[in-house]
Amino acid sequence: MEDEELLRYSRHILLDQIGIEGQVTLSQAHVLIIGAGGLGSACAPYLGSSGVGQITIVDHDVVELTNLQRQIMHRTHAIGTPKVDSAKEMLQELNPLIKIHPVAQAADAELLDKLVPKVDLVIDCTDNFLTRHTINRACVSHHKPLVSGAAIQMDGQISVFDLRSNTSPCYACIFPEHDGFAEIKCATMGVLAPLVGIIGAMQAAQALQVLVGFGEPLIGKLMIWDALQTKITQIKLAKNALCTVCGNT
Repeated sequence: MEDEELLRYSRHILLDQIGIEGQVTLSQAHVLIIGAGGLGSACAPYLGSSGVGQITIVDHDVVELTNLQRQIMHRTHAIGTPKVDSAKEMLQELNPLIKIHPVAQAADAELLDKLVPKVDLVIDCTDNFLTRHTINRACVSHHKPLVSGAAIQMDGQISVFDLRSNTSPCYACIFPEHDGFAEIKCATMGVLAPLVGIIGAMQAAQALQVLVGFGEPLIGKLMIWDALQTKITQIKLAKNALCTVCGNT
């Protein structure tokens, strides 16, 4: 590592769980973040500042005024520009030592089948079930670990699906594709601004744990954060042998 890197990442290097070896691992890692909204706005900067070498960000949307209440990766001057371009500008200013790959497209199956095999870990920062299931299918197909988060109103949740292992549940084991979950949008239901920051930052922390291999990430667990009651609940998850996505893997 160069002197600038040793100084920039010195507080990580001081941690026994990371050290120089772990920091080098992060510098060589490539993470795919899908969604540059509220969750992505907290997750991406922490991964970038932590020295994850390459970050690919996928989002088809543009920055709007209503985003700025919670999507802190974007600034007022970026209104009307693609979120991925706004994200790249912020992240490169935060840490010029890393590489940011913006992809201004919707995360459909075709795109994910191109991107997922090239990365070490996928982070789902999206806000709708259809895209989450598409991401899950790609991660199952290519055996990539998936950090999944969601937040709406006063409630957030996060889990890690280690799809490198045949014993790990996938997202569809817990939320089956055809269960008819109603879509709830921030535009109609609202969301507490710091809630997406809390869940997004937790997603970044989980990603670092999985990439470096320290601690006990939320593999096989669903953590629910109730911001109204300031309460955390953890639920154990199990693989569903009848899952239509991973049941035969």
